[in-house]
Order: sequence, then C-alpha cells, then structure tokens
Amino acid sequence: MFHIKPIISTLLRSKSGPLLLLAQIILSVAIVANASFIINERLALMSRDSGVAEDEVFDINIYNFGAGIDYGLQNSLDMQIIRDIPGVKAATSTSMTPLSGGGWSSTLTYGPSEESHKSAPQAAMYYGDEQMMEAMGVKLIEGRNFYPEEVQVGHPDSATKVILSKAFATHVFGEQSPIGQTLYAGGWGEQALEVIGVVEKLQGAWVNSSHLDNAMILNVELGLWPFTKFLVRADAGAMTELKPLITAALHQENKDRVIDGFRMISEHRQRVYQSHELMASVLSMMVILLLMITSLGLTGMVMFNIERRTKQIGTRRALGAKKRDIVSFFLVENYLIALVGGVIGGLLAVQLGQQLMSLYDLPKLALVYPVVTVAGLFVLTTIAVVFPARKAAKISPAIATRTV
Repeated sequence: MFHIKPIISTLLRSKSGPLLLLAQIILSVAIVANASFIINERLALMSRDSGVAEDEVFDINIYNFGAGIDYGLQNSLDMQIIRDIPGVKAATSTSMTPLSGGGWSSTLTYGPSEESHKSAPQAAMYYGDEQMMEAMGVKLIEGRNFYPEEVQVGHPDSATKVILSKAFATHVFGEQSPIGQTLYAGGWGEQALEVIGVVEKLQGAWVNSSHLDNAMILNVELGLWPFTKFLVRADAGAMTELKPLITAALHQENKDRVIDGFRMISEHRQRVYQSHELMASVLSMMVILLLMITSLGLTGMVMFNIERRTKQIGTRRALGAKKRDIVSFFLVENYLIALVGGVIGGLLAVQLGQQLMSLYDLPKLALVYPVVTVAGLFVLTTIAVVFPARKAAKISPAIATRTV
C-alpha cells in the first residue's frame, strides 16, 4: 500500500520544482491533445477517396490559335487523335480536373412545381461524353452511362442528361432512387436534366469545400473556346511515354497550338493538400518536441530529488525499505503530479478546442484525445521516472550512517 501522506508532505516542502513541472504538464496535455486532434483530422481529409483512378489519369491543356476554327469540331478531332494513340485506355474533353483547385460548380433546383421547388447543394459540374466515366475510372452503381448519340457538342445549355455522385444523389433525393428524376439548371423549369445514372464516388476540385463529394457529369462536349482540357487514362506510369506521342500527333494535325499540362491526378492531390500536409508535419514535430521536453522535465526532477534526498533514501534503506519501495515512492510522487496536471490540462484542452472551433471552423474536439493524452502521459511518466528511481534504490544504507 502506498503512503500518500508523506509523499504529499515531501512535495509541499519544496513547491517550486513540482509547480513548474505541473505547469509544464498542464500546457503539454492541452496542446498535445488539440494538436493530435488536428493532425488526425488533416490526415483523414488527405486520405479521402476521390473515386478517380488517380495514378492512371492525367490532364492535358490545348490552346488553339488561328481564325475561323470550329472549336467544337477541332475538340472532337483532337479527342479522337488522342484515343487512337496506343496505350490510351480512354480520353474525353472536360470542363475541369478533379482535385485541381479550380473548375465549374453550380446549384440546381428540383421539385414537382415552381411553388414547391428546392435548391440542391453546391456540386461540381463535369461536362463530357460517353467516355468520361471510363476516363476517370469512376464506378457506376445505378442506372446507365450516356449513349454516344445523346452527347451534345457546343454550349453547356445543350445538356439534357446528368449522372450524379452517390453523395449528391443522397443529399437531394435521400433514399429514393434518383433514376428518372429531373433536375433544373438555373431556375425551376429552365433547363431540364434527366438523371440517368449514379456513380459510387466522384469528388470535385475544391478539397476544402464541405460539398467536395457532390458532383455531376453532363452530356456535353464543350466547344466554345480556343482552350480545351482533356482527361486521359492509361496504365500507371505510362504518361512519360505518352506525352511526346500525344504532343507530336496533335502538332502534326495543327501546329498553331500550345499543348501543356500532362499532370497526374495524384500530382494535383499532392499540390492541393500541400498546406494540410505541412500543418500535420509541423504539429507532429511540435508534439514530439513537447513530449521530449516533458520527459526531460520529469527525469530531471527525479534526478534532482535523488541528489537532494540521498541521506533520506539511505536512512529508509537502513530502516528496512526495499528497493521496490524506493522506486514506488518516486513513481507515486510523479503520478500525483501527472494526475493533477492531466486533469487540469484535459479541461484546458477542451476549452482550447472550443476556441479553435469558433475561430477556425474546426470540428469539436473529441474527448478521447485528452483521455488518451493523459493516459500517454502516465506511460511517459513511468518511463522517465523508473530508470533514475532504480538508480536511487541502489543507494547503500551505509550512506546514511556515514554522514551522521
């Protein structure tokens, strides 16, 4: 049985060291709990599935110059050139690239009448043809793809069919099947879009958006501007070989153009999540540094107390105290400090989490983080204390009688 009263009396006789260590533990628990929560949140954001075959899909930007170019016809011709190159699995023109940080989005309306219509949440808008799903590698889970004859060329207003991501379909229609339902671009009744399919997963371009998983594919090959973006799918690692082949084939057809891009979706992911990765790395280093400082503080205090209490330890050994009693004394002493500091630090962590939630729109701090941090603190305390305490337990009883 541990003798708590003499341990507390010992701590009260020399308050400065324990109080400094207590303050350090309180701050460490509060900061480590919130930092660990933010790190885990950032890692969860970075690991979200886009639904796209990121290691197989890359984008190409083509800028056409010259007077009298029919951009719709030119884009269709360019797309066929790309598709005919050996090694290309699928290709399509597109309005945007997943996870690129920029693109098209809109809110649609739905409902049986103008009086009872509702607005759907914001969603990314991918314009493309019947190869769009294959080019991105998304999985159709309900309904069907576009038929080639359904694909329009030219203006976005010519879209008549739409394929939704599962998340977007659930937001709008709940558990009801969206197949055959009608959405409207613009106001109610302006541009009817028949829902013909649902894909399991498809993200938009803006990774910090709360509507990232809301996306739709519309049956239009855009052909209004000299700039066109293409998505190309090939085997992983094949882009390096395909880049000169695609560039040469397109220049052979028309030299008056600029071709660039050739960036994998995985590269876009790395770029748009760069700030999240940096934050997770910085916070991880801060957590490691705080834990090291705390462990050094614990070890330093124990070593200082060993030097200061050498005669006391020797006397206790002379009176029959065993080595494990000496180790237990120092462990319990530091457990008491860790317990008080952990409880106060946990409460401070919750309060700090509330402030971060209001100031930076972060989720609420889960209580498991302060609890796990305090549990980890006790493990750290045990490791930091047990070794110098075992050294103290080896002090010979003769030390006490030698200095009497």
